Amino acid sequence: MRILVAHPWSDPNASWDIAVEHLPGWDVRVCRGDDILANLNGVDVLVPMPNAVTAEIIEAGSFGLIQQYGVGLERVDVEAATANGVWVARLPAGLTGNADSVAEMAVAQILMAIRRMDESRAAVATGWWQPISASLLGSTVAIVGLGAIGTAVAQRLAGFGCRMIAVRAHPEAGAPPSVDRVAGPDELYDVLGQADVVICSAMASAATRHLFDAAAFAACKPGAIFVNVARGVMVDDPALLAALDSGRISLAGLDVFQQEPVGPDHPFARHPRVIATPHIGGLTHSMLAKSSELFGANVARWSRGQEPLWAVNSPQHPRQIPPR
Repeated sequence: MRILVAHPWSDPNASWDIAVEHLPGWDVRVCRGDDILANLNGVDVLVPMPNAVTAEIIEAGSFGLIQQYGVGLERVDVEAATANGVWVARLPAGLTGNADSVAEMAVAQILMAIRRMDESRAAVATGWWQPISASLLGSTVAIVGLGAIGTAVAQRLAGFGCRMIAVRAHPEAGAPPSVDRVAGPDELYDVLGQADVVICSAMASAATRHLFDAAAFAACKPGAIFVNVARGVMVDDPALLAALDSGRISLAGLDVFQQEPVGPDHPFARHPRVIATPHIGGLTHSMLAKSSELFGANVARWSRGQEPLWAVNSPQHPRQIPPR
């Protein structure tokens, strides 16, 4: 059986051994994200990583499973996959440790911003001393998206003495005890107006594309800190740039971007009010180890003729994989 991985970790030389250590005997190929079509021969399972899987790719291949090595499937044409008999599955962030790793990154971004870490480091280098910063103690934090990642963020912020408000699609689902209030999407702007720190940890979808646009940033409390550890598509880039330049947003911590990888000429790459990291929130040794186990088990399950776990579709006539 053959797996095709589309450019893991944005590094063509990266080893994929950890991902398939639970699939002995499987043939694993790696290709660039823009070269998937040319590498589909004999492929049974496609791992898209951050790359697009279009209807053209799906129709050109004979693979029966698109198995993401993580959560994100926003660039996979699930409708075309379903119509062509292809299963599409993800690995839940709450089971792989991805949510915990991303939550740590969110807290790190917040602390770096609120404690003015870049300025403080520069102060030591230039002889300036004792720059004054803010504190999470007594501040209000808005967590937009209270799924596995948002919940993990709330749990980690519980000891910092801040007030937390959450916005989630289904507020009736509740929140951890540390969250003071849970609001629905229709109350987003009201919540943004109260927050000293805003964290985007929501699931990317057509409904949440550019959730943070000019109107959302205008609704933010002046001088608020904005952190995005969800997906870059959630943010209207020109609107965030304008908010940063006007001071409406004092600092932004960004681990995700609309186009990745971000080049040195990207406006966020060297912006003095942006703490940019290369989508590494979930990339920890513990996450990779657990993901490898779940990935291998789910692919093996599908290869035995069983429905894959954590599928987002249910094709009526699944593709039959020819014997090798």
